[in-house]
Amino acid sequence: MTAEELRRMYVEFFKERGHKEIASASLLPDNDPTVLFTTAGMHPLVPYLLGELHPLGKRLVNVQRCVRTCDIDEVGDDTHLTFFEMLGNWSLGDYFKEESISLSFEFLITKLQIPINRIAVTVFQGDEFIQRDDEVERIWKSKGLADNQIFFYGKEDNWWGPVGRTGPCGSDTEIFYDMGKEACGKDCGPACHCGKYVEIWNNVFLQYNKEIDGSYVPLLQKNVDTGMGMERILTIINGKDNVYDTELFIPIMNKLKGMTEVTYSEETKKVFRIVCEHIRAMTFILGDSKRITPSNTEQGYILRRLIRRTIGFVRKLRLDYNVLGELAMEIIQQYKAVYIELEENQEFILDQLDREYRLFGRTIDTGLKKAEQYFSKLEEGEILSGDLAFKLYDTFGFPIEFTSELAFECGTKVDLEGFIEKYKEHQERSRQGAGGKFKGGLADNSIQTTRLHTATHLLNGALREVLGNDINQRGSNITEERLRFDFSFDRKLTEDELDKVSEIVNEAIKNEIDVICEDMTPEMAKKSGAIGIFDSKYGERVKVYTIPGYSKEICGGPHASNTRELRAFTLQKEEACSAGVRRIKATIQSI
Repeated sequence: MTAEELRRMYVEFFKERGHKEIASASLLPDNDPTVLFTTAGMHPLVPYLLGELHPLGKRLVNVQRCVRTCDIDEVGDDTHLTFFEMLGNWSLGDYFKEESISLSFEFLITKLQIPINRIAVTVFQGDEFIQRDDEVERIWKSKGLADNQIFFYGKEDNWWGPVGRTGPCGSDTEIFYDMGKEACGKDCGPACHCGKYVEIWNNVFLQYNKEIDGSYVPLLQKNVDTGMGMERILTIINGKDNVYDTELFIPIMNKLKGMTEVTYSEETKKVFRIVCEHIRAMTFILGDSKRITPSNTEQGYILRRLIRRTIGFVRKLRLDYNVLGELAMEIIQQYKAVYIELEENQEFILDQLDREYRLFGRTIDTGLKKAEQYFSKLEEGEILSGDLAFKLYDTFGFPIEFTSELAFECGTKVDLEGFIEKYKEHQERSRQGAGGKFKGGLADNSIQTTRLHTATHLLNGALREVLGNDINQRGSNITEERLRFDFSFDRKLTEDELDKVSEIVNEAIKNEIDVICEDMTPEMAKKSGAIGIFDSKYGERVKVYTIPGYSKEICGGPHASNTRELRAFTLQKEEACSAGVRRIKATIQSI
């Protein structure tokens, strides 16, 4: 089965069962500060999971592009990826556990012809707050699963959410495929990650709201959020043992093999895999309609690290010229029929890769000189310390494998344990920083974040009035304290321009204008003058929020009902975000 056949089969299966297809959203989520990238199909649906009415109804399905960097160190094994496609279906207050599991089971068994004896599932075992999910166990047994195919785990494995301190959450049941390998021990199960079981699908049952006091209150609207990794399931149904042997990676893998004289072998395959995987990820990030560029902050930082990490591994393949563009073209040609924005943004993708390669070329040359200094000072029998290896990684972007290769060439080794210790310290600091930075947000759906969301619409309209209609939104981020809005513009705004923007927003607030929400087709929205990204199809219906005289945008909401709720708008800061992109930070009067 091809990837396109799988995509179509999945979507058609659920459409035949009352679901409406929605478009794959941008890789850069709007207004959600809890994540840097869209990591699951549910992120664009947060307002609807929280009670907003979706214009296409209560049953939805799509294929969503996703980026996750939490497993970046696992890339190169058989299954972990930075970029992947997620097959997802949702119930927004419609069906729940029984029908959700039945639909998943039917698709796996009847459509994909997966033997029932190769399926294993996990179920929430309960804790002091929520009882064990006996209902899910009963449903799985009614489908024919035996006791030894059902595993019970706690919240670490079988619970989702909330995204912030409060919000929707619930238990889940994960579906695994038994790869047929020997069990690693008597307690071997899906949670041991030994390779015997590979997760393919997760059904999340959002039935509680976690309150600020830590209690769990049942939701009036119970939702189902499911996601199945397309690359993994494609691997399984085609009888492969790793994602790189599927049609999704064979073309770029063959392209890379043809470029280098380094032989693909058991010893070198991880390097080949990482280069191919990262090229695919960075091509999709750069090809996104919001045109993120490499930088030293947030999404741009992740993109820059991916590019520089790839360059390090490319050099391990003894390719001392810029091959990134050639490899990216392979991805563009492969996916352009499915994701048209890749071809539309082809020039931008290649330009950014070339710029970053040239920029990092100077950095890596400096790093090589520094590495030579480190190695030249080592006494006979001495190895490079973990601290210095981490400095090469953190300052110059050298992958540890690259540094180890340099050490080998110098007749020494690297203190890998010391490096790992420093790296873990770095990860922990990053997690703590992210925990403080990404609390709150639209995912919490507070009154203040809702009003700030409306303020971004007014700000966007004001910027277009002052600077011209060529202004396009490149991203936004909202916490309870402030909004942050990124837009395309190639120079610093003058004080006069900033004053005019603030005046327009505050004028709209003073005029106490009702915010109008209309349900219409994408074609009607476009003809009506609504702002939206029309480079890929929407669903059959969209919501258009209008603030007459100031703003008209396609958006999922939620919004204030009247501009007077914003009280007052204060523009705090305007600065460069990345090449050709400016950033504004602003606040509204607190509640």
